[in-house]
Amino acid sequence: MTNKCPICGGELAESTRTCPSCGYHVLDSTQSFTPVKMAGSDIGDQGAPEIEMSYDLRVVRGPQTGIDIKLGEGKQTMGRDPRCDIFLNDTTVSRTHAEIEVGKDGCILRDMNSFNGVWVNDRLVETCLLKSGDIIQIGAFCLLYRARS
Repeated sequence: MTNKCPICGGELAESTRTCPSCGYHVLDSTQSFTPVKMAGSDIGDQGAPEIEMSYDLRVVRGPQTGIDIKLGEGKQTMGRDPRCDIFLNDTTVSRTHAEIEVGKDGCILRDMNSFNGVWVNDRLVETCLLKSGDIIQIGAFCLLYRARS
């Protein structure tokens, strides 16, 4: 079985640890995945924003199911790198996969050139203003975004 190098697209044998074309170290690289259709993911909007809002993500599928992640003000990185603000420990997640920015108008989610992309409500997105009830898929993680007053 052969794979492709995520950097140059060169063919890689299954046991290869370094790309013979560009020298990229393949060990612990991001694996591919197929997005999961979430049954009942139409959890509607929970109303107009109030003066004091709080935002969080709930892991609804994948590693750490049931965990709530409180979002603070400003930009927060999401990824497999333990130095990310939101650590998503799975090989289907890029080292720095996405960024979420909390501001006065809500939260903006941005893909940071990840290998598998960022999916919101089964749609591939580069940048997205999140609505309460949105389902975010980052690798094997499905996260429910919630805005609360």
